[in-house]
Amino acid sequence: MSQTDIPPVLVTGVTGRIGRVVHDQLLDAGVPVRALVRRPEAAAMLPAEVEVFTGDLTVPESLDPALNGAGAVFLVWTAPPETAAAVVERLAAHVRRVVFLSSPHQTPHPFFQQPNPMAVLHADIERLIAANALQSTIIRPGMLASNSLAWWAPAIRKGELVRWPYGAAETAPVDDRDVAAVAARTLHQDGHVGGDYVLTGPESLTHAAQVGIIGDALRRRIAFEEMTPDEFRSLSKGRAPSPVVDMLLAAWSSAVGQPAYVTSTVADILGTAPRTFRQWAADHATAFTEGPEGS
Repeated sequence: MSQTDIPPVLVTGVTGRIGRVVHDQLLDAGVPVRALVRRPEAAAMLPAEVEVFTGDLTVPESLDPALNGAGAVFLVWTAPPETAAAVVERLAAHVRRVVFLSSPHQTPHPFFQQPNPMAVLHADIERLIAANALQSTIIRPGMLASNSLAWWAPAIRKGELVRWPYGAAETAPVDDRDVAAVAARTLHQDGHVGGDYVLTGPESLTHAAQVGIIGDALRRRIAFEEMTPDEFRSLSKGRAPSPVVDMLLAAWSSAVGQPAYVTSTVADILGTAPRTFRQWAADHATAFTEGPEGS
């Protein structure tokens, strides 16, 4: 089958950490890719083979040109919830298949069971997808390894110690590239309709251990110091919504003293072991010394 015989996949969130790898993976597999961007200038960072459409999830009718003739959609919700129902109805009118980047809100581990406004939105979108009879696959990554760039890189670049709450909290960071590879595989390979996949890294690590691994990648010791939750709330003012801060603190608190939830799903789908956090840190070491452009 030639590439012209394969219906294109529309990728939303195409400039994000997951979406930008998804489109590369699809192109490598010979799948034509469409990208939905809110601003035309964002197209400059995309490969020439990607067909670019301007549209916005807050304006559902703006998606129609990108959806016409598409075979599937990779849905990353990056908008307020008000237009979710109209967007999913639009998807169902044009395509049969959707892969939705959600979260592990159904996972029984306490880390994933704390009050979380994003999880509520994800659950609502999943219900809309089911109600519209779309052939779906739900991708549920746990904590992303790349979160450490936002959390700890600023202090590390300055040569400072890392101060953070709940240093003993355990998570299983998953490499963004593995999440994207699973998403791409489920978009172009048969057998994943109805799939509900929780994706984690291969090992349970405390926050303090993760900082230590980053130090190993940089070949220097990075000191870690416990921060109180109230200090974290104070420092987060103006940087993150308070419900998100409260959710993170509750999740980390619940993760102290018990191993993180770890799945074999990445290996099961890709046939290769998921990348370890040590591999991720080694591959992104320059991002902790040179700034975000080195990531």
